[in-house]
Amino acid sequence: MPILSEAEHRIVSDAVEQAEATTSGEIVPVIAQMSDGYSDIALTWAAALAFTVMSVLLAFPEAATGQWDAVFAGGWSGEEWSLGNFASLVVGSGLVVFALVWLLLLIPAVRFALIPGPIKTQRVRDAAIRHFKVGADGQTHGKTGVLLYLSMSEHRAEIVADEPIHEKVDPDVWGEAMADMLAEIREGRVAEGIAAGVRDVGVVLSQHFPRGSDDENELPDRLIEL
Repeated sequence: MPILSEAEHRIVSDAVEQAEATTSGEIVPVIAQMSDGYSDIALTWAAALAFTVMSVLLAFPEAATGQWDAVFAGGWSGEEWSLGNFASLVVGSGLVVFALVWLLLLIPAVRFALIPGPIKTQRVRDAAIRHFKVGADGQTHGKTGVLLYLSMSEHRAEIVADEPIHEKVDPDVWGEAMADMLAEIREGRVAEGIAAGVRDVGVVLSQHFPRGSDDENELPDRLIEL
């Protein structure tokens, strides 16, 4: 399903058109539901917990076998545990834990709760750069493209600019655009937030890259939804 409605797309498109009226820069807003599937993180958690359980069983073999007999044999198993049987218990327990954790982490809310914040930030940043290279990097005559990237599931946003812009505009300058954008988004007004960020970026670009009389609109004035 679309993230934003047609009317919300129009809010962003109008903001892009307005922002680009005074600058030769091109602004590309992008919104994604999720920047990464994080399957490697789920795999890491499942393997780590499975290894932990197996390590505990190996560290306390008598307690492990005694607990098994108490639960599954009513405490009446008088047989000695062979090395093969104990190895089967350890490996089997690890496999069960791995499978259960993996299945649990298929639930998006659970998986996202266990992903460290820095990893989310890096994955969103990587996705923003990747989409910038495809949709904006070097796509304009003066290499004056700026991408605003918003990832809904991670609750993170990034601004990526072409090298000529990066050389003239300190990254901290984009902080105001980011703050205005996130302030609206936190209130549930996603389209209005993106539009606010677009307008702020337009103000910065107009100061360093004013629009000339022969300037042409080189990229579509629209929100890209992934």
